[in-house]
Amino acid sequence: MAGRPGMERAAEGLHGLYRDVVRDARGQVSWDSGWRSNAIVGSCRSLLAAFLRGGPPEALGIQGLAVGAGLEAWDSGFIPPATSAQTALVDPHPHLVPRSALTLSFLSGASVSPTPTNRLQISASLGPGVPPWPDTATGHPTSALREFGLVGRLDGQSILINYVTHPVITKDAASTLERTVWLVF
Repeated sequence: MAGRPGMERAAEGLHGLYRDVVRDARGQVSWDSGWRSNAIVGSCRSLLAAFLRGGPPEALGIQGLAVGAGLEAWDSGFIPPATSAQTALVDPHPHLVPRSALTLSFLSGASVSPTPTNRLQISASLGPGVPPWPDTATGHPTSALREFGLVGRLDGQSILINYVTHPVITKDAASTLERTVWLVF
């Protein structure tokens, strides 16, 4: 549906970026993904609408960062792109980094702002032994990571806010993955 001239189409500006940095046991950068796009999924828009309407009271923002193994088949060269239609990680047993382990900040440009802005930065550090893989009991025979998503809550259900598929990151037990996500509204 085309808008009238001068009509604002705010959802067009809604987008996300992420950056992964892996540090070895000595703290040295062993890999840096650079900034890449992520997909803001449809359930994020539903969550935003619930907030703007003023409820329901069980509408909760970011509750954690889910990281998953995705599919080993993605390593053969074709990684399916993340889309706004995604409703869950492909991994049926992802590891959840809880909100209490995340740092959420408003940004003005690339600087942290003490007041709300239209940019939100979410930072997570998955230190040594996180996630606790390999663990064959949860279906994770390796420590390979291929997908992630921010998770919120709406109507008592966990929902995805954004979703990313990426080249495999084999996180050994001594390394740290620093993941930074930007959401721009």
